[in-house]
Amino acid sequence: MRPIWPPRAFTGADGVKHNSRMSDDPAKAEAAVAEETELVFEQPLNERMRTFLRIDFLYGQATYHNERASEWGSRAAVASLIDILAIITRGDTRADALKDLERHLTLLNEFQAKPKVDGARLRTVMSTLIRLRTELLAAGSAWLQPLKESEFLAAIKHRSAIPGGTCEFDLPDYFYWLQQPAEVRAQTFNEWLTRLRPLCDSISELLWLTRQNGRARDEVAKGGVFHITFDRESPVQLLRISLPQSLGLYPEISGSHYRSSVRFLTWNGLDARPTQTTADVPFRLSCCS
Repeated sequence: MRPIWPPRAFTGADGVKHNSRMSDDPAKAEAAVAEETELVFEQPLNERMRTFLRIDFLYGQATYHNERASEWGSRAAVASLIDILAIITRGDTRADALKDLERHLTLLNEFQAKPKVDGARLRTVMSTLIRLRTELLAAGSAWLQPLKESEFLAAIKHRSAIPGGTCEFDLPDYFYWLQQPAEVRAQTFNEWLTRLRPLCDSISELLWLTRQNGRARDEVAKGGVFHITFDRESPVQLLRISLPQSLGLYPEISGSHYRSSVRFLTWNGLDARPTQTTADVPFRLSCCS
């Protein structure tokens, strides 16, 4: 069965690469660009990586909405912050992050003696990790206490479990705060986020390093299915699968840090169930250890 793939590009007389489906119609040209968009799907293979990815996702969501300078933006930012707190208080995420920072520093330190290593870049990365470790240690063991003891945040957390439970008649003090000037709300939120920033910034850097450790390779899922067996001597923490959006497919990944299976499903819209493709699917795979 022939593999499916987006149309090839060609170089025109103007020296510019064009898609074989592109035309002078701006709408069609825009659609062609969208076809070439590559989607990256990530699958964590252990609980620590799942926690890190969720915190990083919520951290990005919180900072994004806080910058919107609107009542609804502030609501969404606070909801993300409360979700981060819920995750962190379930385990010792700070200790896990410190352990990973130490491990990466030890590994990078060994690279300094190896030839053909970009010393300047290596020192920059190590300097960043040392700074993050210092900030995380300086936060102390009681770093979350002010947020845990906040009656204001506790009330929002409690009412958030009820659909629509944070509206103005349920939480008049929350409603009053939301009516304050945008800069006042942003300042208050940033004070809360400052407590979480050493951990969140450390996690963002650790995820970046994990992704950098993965070497991408081209693979083909025969009949839309692909099986992966991992080397037990080098545990894989994160799988990354890249494929063009124009294929209209997405991967469903299952398994553990020993082996995983991937099947590619066809997106049939919101009103129809996805179906597994039977075509051979070329994709790019990164196993990040």
